[in-house]
Amino acid sequence: MRSGFAGQPAGRPVELGGMFKDLAEATRHTAARATLNGLMTWLGESGLAAAAASAGLQAAVDQHAASVRDALGDPEHGPNAVALASYATGVRDALIEAQWQLPPTSELDWSKAEWPTVRLIAICTLARSAGHS
Repeated sequence: MRSGFAGQPAGRPVELGGMFKDLAEATRHTAARATLNGLMTWLGESGLAAAAASAGLQAAVDQHAASVRDALGDPEHGPNAVALASYATGVRDALIEAQWQLPPTSELDWSKAEWPTVRLIAICTLARSAGHS
């Protein structure tokens, strides 16, 4: 019984690591972008519009965005899509565990946006500015 593929000498391992590594990285990136796009659709579009209309909300979003950049280790360039989506998922999971619920965006009083709302909008800001969503 031969090991390997046609044209591959018997007993010689087949190098597939690079191919699977590339596929895994592409899959992670695609999933990250899907997560960030979902967040943008759910909250980001309306939150970013509200922040653009309110200097106070925009300042809070900017502070949160700086904090997220610092937490993810790249304060100058911002986080990559995978890191940002992972962070967003962690925030979401913590909020679910705490049984926190965001009211429909049409009912939000943006002048009194709670910490989780502002943090999630900040993630959307970073995603948009880096071209991840």
